[in-house]
Amino acid sequence: MIITPEQARYHVTVDREAALVGLVDMITARSKGTFTRSTVVQGESVDWNSDLIPNNLRHVVNHCINKGAYKPFNGSTVGHFAVKVNNNEFITSKRRVNFNHLHNVGMVRCKAEGNDKVIAYGAKPSVGGQSQRIIFREHPGMDCIVHFHCPPKPGVQLNTREQKQFECGSHECGKNTSDGLKDMGNGIKCVYLDNHGPNIVFNRNTDWRKVTDFIDANFDLSMSTDQVDRNKVSVI
Repeated sequence: MIITPEQARYHVTVDREAALVGLVDMITARSKGTFTRSTVVQGESVDWNSDLIPNNLRHVVNHCINKGAYKPFNGSTVGHFAVKVNNNEFITSKRRVNFNHLHNVGMVRCKAEGNDKVIAYGAKPSVGGQSQRIIFREHPGMDCIVHFHCPPKPGVQLNTREQKQFECGSHECGKNTSDGLKDMGNGIKCVYLDNHGPNIVFNRNTDWRKVTDFIDANFDLSMSTDQVDRNKVSVI
């Protein structure tokens, strides 16, 4: 099998040649990715209970944590979440931390300088930061994002995009995610990245109960996408 950094499995097979061909295809596709590197400078973390964090985003993330969406591996968890501050600034989750201890680790404030440089204050931001910036720019009015690596429930209908050829954190991954977002009603947009997990986007004034109801209706937070084989979901 091929195991990717985002904890996804591809080409699970006893055919070694098939797996090697798949690996070459993935390397070829992902090597074309472009990235914006972040520069960490001195600064304080943003407390999870800070007024800078919208109350509904805090409720939604806490709900996901309590339901087991963020499962530790080697002391840290995968996924990300963020809020837009303005056109150049956003607050996002930290890289290589355990989100189940979010009250202790906090968030990181980031400032973009054009499309090629991001200044992060006090900690390395999530690799999802580039996707977050693209989504905030291309979806006006949407300023909160939640992403976790959990599979959809059987029979749900979600707009789905392939993740296999995109490395997390690349501009191409962000564009693929942004282009796949579909209006799900109640002020919520969502795309499911196949074999990876959903990106759920909403406004800071969206009723958090609508978001958590949508999550509970569509995703199995007790499971991780690396625990199941390819998920087949309907495309709308």
